[in-house]
Amino acid sequence: MGSMSAVNLDFSEEQKSLQTQLRGQLERHSGLKSARDALEGRAAFDAVLWRELGDLGWLSVALPEELGGQNLGHEMLCLVAEEIGRSMAALPFASSICLAAEAILTAGSEEQRREWLPTIGAGKKLGAFAIAEEAGVLHARAIRTTCAAGRIHGCKVGVSDGMVADVFVVVALRDGEPQLFLVRADEPGLSRQAQTGVDPSHAPALLQFADVVAQPLNSFGWGSVRNLLDRAATLIAFEQIGAADAALGLSLEYAQQRVAFGRVIGTYQAIKHKLADVWIANQLARANAYYGAYALQSDAKALPLAAATARVSASEALERAARELIQVHGGIGVAWEHDAHLYYRRSQQLSLQLGGLREWQDRLVVGLALSA
Repeated sequence: MGSMSAVNLDFSEEQKSLQTQLRGQLERHSGLKSARDALEGRAAFDAVLWRELGDLGWLSVALPEELGGQNLGHEMLCLVAEEIGRSMAALPFASSICLAAEAILTAGSEEQRREWLPTIGAGKKLGAFAIAEEAGVLHARAIRTTCAAGRIHGCKVGVSDGMVADVFVVVALRDGEPQLFLVRADEPGLSRQAQTGVDPSHAPALLQFADVVAQPLNSFGWGSVRNLLDRAATLIAFEQIGAADAALGLSLEYAQQRVAFGRVIGTYQAIKHKLADVWIANQLARANAYYGAYALQSDAKALPLAAATARVSASEALERAARELIQVHGGIGVAWEHDAHLYYRRSQQLSLQLGGLREWQDRLVVGLALSA
């Protein structure tokens, strides 16, 4: 990806070639089948594909070589996220790689990094992020879980992939300030209970901590939590774009085949305009995500505003693409047996995983005002 002075935010040919390889690998699996399996209770996620991605190094592209990674940078991880989103496979990518691994990579001690990152990057262990304690905006005042003398007390709700995680990154108060802590899933005093979520391929869990051993990460205040959310938002924006492009592709394919009143429905202006609007939203989201990738890799000062922009536009793009996928298919689009609602479920789940869209819109407005 080029420097800002060159005004070239595109990915390199080598990066695009690797992305194409990953797309081909994922196309050999039925991502939608694994999403349907999760929906109907047959499997929480595609464990076979996850281990395969780990074995081939796709989950560890941004990790340094000494931690079992490929040292290809976060730009490459963005492209991995896009292809995982495009596949629609049931994979704990956002939770384990974009949140838990990022937290340990950026704020973990050397011992913590060596203990967890090689196994998470290899797909052998799963991580999850626990922040919310109730419905509403994510902010420091909403945190009531506490950690004192290395022990956590409290509860967390809506922890995506929480039932399958091996380690949790938990936001808790220490001396009144929010901090990040690592908690093993098998620690005594930690209980977890499955909750009902809109997208069962990222099923949420209720976590309760009763005097649970926790290890602090090198994090200081709410700013460290926000930095993790910004990093994850940029990566997840690419996952959303990949899913949005896949949804648009299905809409186009159907619109070119379905005949109504003697005409292919894709020839009607109403359908053309719907799909043109989806394409425009996808392209806008992609442009914003590319700048987010640059900021994630090269410009920490630009990251908060770039992440908020990418987050808002990608969330809106996927929601629109998923909604119009249902609309273009008409009556069958709302049938349980059709895959259209899987895209809408994914759009809602990813949009909520880091806090609601409105708070990211507020952050975007504040960031634009401050940069003016």
